[in-house]
Amino acid sequence: MTVLAPPDSFDIDVETLIVGGGAAGMVAALAAHEAGQHVLVVEADAVPQGSTALSAGLIPAAGTTLQRDAGIEDTAAIFAADIQAKAKGENDQALVDAMASTSARVIDWLTQTHGLPFSVVTDFDYPGHSRRRMHGLPSRAGRDLIDALRGAVEAAGIDVICERRADALYAEGMHIAGARLVRPDGAEETVGCRRMILACNGYGGNREMVAEHMPAIRDALWFGHDGNKGDAVTWGAELGAEARHLGAYQGHGNVAHPHGILISWAVIMEGGVQVNQSGNRFWNESQGYSEAARAVMAQPGGTAWAIFDERIAAIARQFEDFKEAERQGAIRWGDTVEALASDTGLPADALASTLADIPDNGTDAFGRRFGANRLAPPYAAVKVTGALFHTQGGLVVDPATARVCHRDGTLFPNLSAVGGAACGVSGSGDAGYLSGNGLLAAVTLGYLAGRDAG
Repeated sequence: MTVLAPPDSFDIDVETLIVGGGAAGMVAALAAHEAGQHVLVVEADAVPQGSTALSAGLIPAAGTTLQRDAGIEDTAAIFAADIQAKAKGENDQALVDAMASTSARVIDWLTQTHGLPFSVVTDFDYPGHSRRRMHGLPSRAGRDLIDALRGAVEAAGIDVICERRADALYAEGMHIAGARLVRPDGAEETVGCRRMILACNGYGGNREMVAEHMPAIRDALWFGHDGNKGDAVTWGAELGAEARHLGAYQGHGNVAHPHGILISWAVIMEGGVQVNQSGNRFWNESQGYSEAARAVMAQPGGTAWAIFDERIAAIARQFEDFKEAERQGAIRWGDTVEALASDTGLPADALASTLADIPDNGTDAFGRRFGANRLAPPYAAVKVTGALFHTQGGLVVDPATARVCHRDGTLFPNLSAVGGAACGVSGSGDAGYLSGNGLLAAVTLGYLAGRDAG
């Protein structure tokens, strides 16, 4: 059992206990602290990082001050419509509306109150977004986002204890009393709480759960945090909580192989393409990077080549990961198609034919619309594979407070789930994932849960 009866006393007692120190946990901690709560964040790693550190650190938000300053007109209603369109209406509308309407408030708060230097990505579009609403720090790197959030938490004087993994919850019926923590040396500690926020992400690091719920992606590279073992879902099942869309996930079909470096989807959206080992395209790449994981994994060897040019590379260099891929030699260059084919081992005739077939201001046989900027020498290529980044299904939560829903329809009085621990807004599979949905759920639900703690 991982849900236990409470002990007679706890080693520590706090008002709000947050399990997990990624973006969701840090935002929840800041919001709860501002609501007047005594907050404790417990984190299994030596330094809080989570899946956030492995991402591009971009948060979609609609109607922010930064958007208005950049001349971008956007609203929560437009954002919500984009989310539902990508997921073909499979999401709970109230949850979509809550995230979309909270997103600008969170970005403005993190920028104006806590000094995070966000800016809007204005030089390319992400698939499925009808407005430019991706907000990121200057490096466009998730590790810098989590470092900045951790800095804000430390500046606020919020307690964070690392190298403590919660392996059991204490509960009486639907009331959560605390958690049991395990230290690296195996010793145990108990923490009592008035309220608990589960920010321990999903179950992508649990290969048995992945095979059960997402068999199509079971053999893909795991690009998330190894600590994502599905604890929230497991505890929720024992407590009688409702879970939904456990087969939903975010994949990515543009991870440099074998380097294991995320290559921005900007290289595709700005006019690049993916080809297989035969030098042929195999799908409409503009659909999105999540479903790209399945498309790439279905190719011989589970790999493909992303083909682009110097113009596109210049845009991608705003991402620290892309610059690291260049430093490691993952990006190949050729002054001609023949030179690029020689360096990559791709058939020159097939590659030349593939690039020649890209239309000018037209739609190709896959249904993808291209603009006027044709690929031009020098050409670039990077070998990529498909990866599983994080799961999108989880515990069903109340849209206003992020409190966990019981299977009988009632809300747990003092248990919330945020980020990957909660059911997100990506529908039931991988194709419903709209760029940034993971961090959207992390910061908006974290903010709502934290404020509810007060």
